[in-house]
Amino acid sequence: MAKYINADCRLCRREGAKLFLKGERCTSKKCAMERRPSTPGQHPNSRKKPTGYAIQLREKQKVKRAYGLLEKQFRGYYAEAARMKGKTGDIMLSLLERRLDNVCYRLGLGASRAQARQIVNHGHILVNGKKVNIPSYQVRVGDEISVREKSNKSPLFAAIKDARVIVPKWLEFDSSKLVGKVTVLPAREDIDLTIAEHLIIELYSK
Repeated sequence: MAKYINADCRLCRREGAKLFLKGERCTSKKCAMERRPSTPGQHPNSRKKPTGYAIQLREKQKVKRAYGLLEKQFRGYYAEAARMKGKTGDIMLSLLERRLDNVCYRLGLGASRAQARQIVNHGHILVNGKKVNIPSYQVRVGDEISVREKSNKSPLFAAIKDARVIVPKWLEFDSSKLVGKVTVLPAREDIDLTIAEHLIIELYSK
């Protein structure tokens, strides 16, 4: 399976936006976007004005990299959203937000989506009391996400119990018990990334 092995901060600089790939580092002065916001490469400022296709491609790459997906996976979400009733862009972003690894990240169980994905892969997460180790698992309204009892006392999760976690309004979280719940489906305004989803839809609709 393909895997990106270079510096994550280069991805943020390439897309010209913070993708929050490095957890706390992204909110500190060490963030590459704060220190060197230009695009990576030998001549970052000598590039020509981007074409319409280039703008659409960059928007797709930004969202794909923020959620840590490969092209085939990302296109699958577009195809699924296109089959459903409603605005394709909004539905696609809702499907991405409802991934289990993203939900764990939103609940503060992982400092980044990559760490949250690893936590899910290692079997630390329960959905409605059953172990789920598939990061792409789609949560539903009413689902309860919790940390496995054996993992509860690990240093990683023990630190979360003492932290003040701010979760989006479509989720609830009890940090003392490490239990979260999906109260409603995520709406477009609940997504904090700056995304022009219509550009992605236009790109895939060609």
